Amino acid sequence: MHKSVIAAAIAATLTLSACSTTSPENTNAVMVQAQNPFLQASTLQYQAPDFTKIKDEHFQPALTLGMQAQYQQILDIANNPQAPTFTNTIIAMEKSGELLTRTSKVFYNLAGTDSNPTLRKIQGEMAPKMAAHSDNINLNPALFTRIETLYNQRDSLDLSAEENRLVEVYYKRFVRAGAKLTEDQKQQIRVLNAEQSTLTNEFAQRLMRLTKEIAVVVDSKEQLAGLSASAIKAAAADAAANGHPAKYQLNITNTTRQPVLTQLQDRALRQQIWQASAERGLEGENETASLVARLAQLRAERAELLGYKNWAEYRLEPQMAKTPEAVYKMFGSMVPAVIKNTEKEAADIQAMINQTGGDFELAPWDWAYYAELVRQEKYDLDESAITPYFEFDRVLEDGVFFTLQALYGVTLKPRPDLPVYHEDVKAYEMFDEDGSSMAIFYADYFSREGKRGGAWMSSFVAQSELLNNKPVVINVMNIKKAPAGEPTFVSYDEVTTMFHEMGHGTHGMFSKVKYPTLSGTSVSRDFVEFPSTFEEDWAAHPKVLANYAKHYETGEPIPKELLEKLLKSRSFNQGFDTLEYMSAALLDLEWHTLKAGSPLQDVASFEAAALNKHGVNLPAVPPRYKSTYFAHAFPGGYSASYYAYMWSEILAADAFAYVQTQGGLDREIGIKFRKTIREVGNSVAPMDAYKAFRGQEPTTEALLERRGLN
Repeated sequence: MHKSVIAAAIAATLTLSACSTTSPENTNAVMVQAQNPFLQASTLQYQAPDFTKIKDEHFQPALTLGMQAQYQQILDIANNPQAPTFTNTIIAMEKSGELLTRTSKVFYNLAGTDSNPTLRKIQGEMAPKMAAHSDNINLNPALFTRIETLYNQRDSLDLSAEENRLVEVYYKRFVRAGAKLTEDQKQQIRVLNAEQSTLTNEFAQRLMRLTKEIAVVVDSKEQLAGLSASAIKAAAADAAANGHPAKYQLNITNTTRQPVLTQLQDRALRQQIWQASAERGLEGENETASLVARLAQLRAERAELLGYKNWAEYRLEPQMAKTPEAVYKMFGSMVPAVIKNTEKEAADIQAMINQTGGDFELAPWDWAYYAELVRQEKYDLDESAITPYFEFDRVLEDGVFFTLQALYGVTLKPRPDLPVYHEDVKAYEMFDEDGSSMAIFYADYFSREGKRGGAWMSSFVAQSELLNNKPVVINVMNIKKAPAGEPTFVSYDEVTTMFHEMGHGTHGMFSKVKYPTLSGTSVSRDFVEFPSTFEEDWAAHPKVLANYAKHYETGEPIPKELLEKLLKSRSFNQGFDTLEYMSAALLDLEWHTLKAGSPLQDVASFEAAALNKHGVNLPAVPPRYKSTYFAHAFPGGYSASYYAYMWSEILAADAFAYVQTQGGLDREIGIKFRKTIREVGNSVAPMDAYKAFRGQEPTTEALLERRGLN
């Protein structure tokens, strides 16, 4: 059915285009559409995208045709004269939108990793259209009537557990989208959704432009004292590439704290870099402050229409946390211990400032630099002594991949024959311990212009037994690549992030469910970070560290004494790390507990009031993300949900501690984790999945130990 619908949509579009005019431009456009690679599934293994055929001009026609084709499929389902059944309604919907899914998966991945003005223009034009398309499906009354009928009859339909959960997921999704509202209210929802889609896209675009705009250009090499020779060389190359010959460019990452502040000795330059980071988006052509204020309003209005007090209440209802109050309680119970630890750290840092001749009070731009000096003194640990043992390729292959093999029995082998969208991207194939092929994995780890900040996992193809789809997954980071011919070294934070993102990656690649809606990482926000946070703790496991922490030139393992110092230092600075995260999470919740009708907020004033309210407004420890560059909470999918990292960490710490009692880096317990947590996707309720693995609900004891707060 679906191929014929797509073919009809294509034929109609081509006929209209051909009849409208015979100009060379239109003739060429028709030819481009006719040759569009998205119109057929890729012939590469597991439908991996054939980037040798994909061009920017293919996206918009394929997205448009995809929406048309899926909407016709949805109308056929909604208007089916036969009584609703699981097959003619739910399965039919699961099979709909093949062209749109195939195209959008590639488009939005490239828009985040390898963007350009053309893709950004398409993204802006398509945002409200995609929002309207979703509304046309979710607000279709005839379609919802069929879903509601099945939901009410689900106990008598002889459904499997996965099928029953799928019906429940569909019903709740439609209700939460507004399916039970009046027609007037539905129209209001459409208007709000269109504006939100437009503004979130604009927010993301401005953030990308800001990243380039606020890079700090340094005139002299002397100002860069403290940086390695390789880092200085890379800064010179970046400056030259951006029209600043004989100068040095320091790029700003999308967090308040900048990694370079750990090494730079020049205090004035540290302050300049910190301010460039912390004050971005407040004013100027690419300001995002007005978008923050308006998005908070829009979300509050939408929540009220749907019967909720605020956006956070709406967002948390289907999560494990359930209510904003539960999250506030979690953080509130931790604030005293975190503040106590942080103030002790601040006192130690101020003492180091005084000890080294500094005649000033600790400021945010001083924390990282002097904390490193304290760490060196406290643990006798020199960062430069560690660096040669964390070479990128060795961390990936002998650390991340080694752990996957040891725990889960899988191996990843390079696939240089598969095309990639950028020369820095590498393709791999994952094999199970019996030799069977499981998935395709793309590794895109290095920063570049056109890539948004941060780290994430996504997919080009989601696993589904119904659609006979094997997963095609991607991990993305923003590691600074060394100059040509030199090894790339990663910080220990970047090491743990590599493990973290592979935790998400294997959540997608291990998925073993029938229905695409329930596949892989399609779980609640405060559960999805659990498998990834669990994975990052293996980076510090002695057996894993010993396998990858080897000198890049000699291959000698990291000395035992140095390794012990590194492991002991893991709890260092945890007050700061926890507080800057909690502050951002609380800020996110405060924005999203505003009531509908609240006036537009002044961002700086709102932030100060929110942090003071919860007793976390320490001047030297600002939030990890301030509102104007809070990509998770505003353009991203974590609005009112940034707390999820801490909530998931409770599960992860508890699970990791349990695993250590069951043999640690052991295949048997690893396979149990794979089968009970990663393979089931959202086919099992999150807490049920956790208890199937752990045997009980988690406690917070392991979390406090993990963060050194007990």
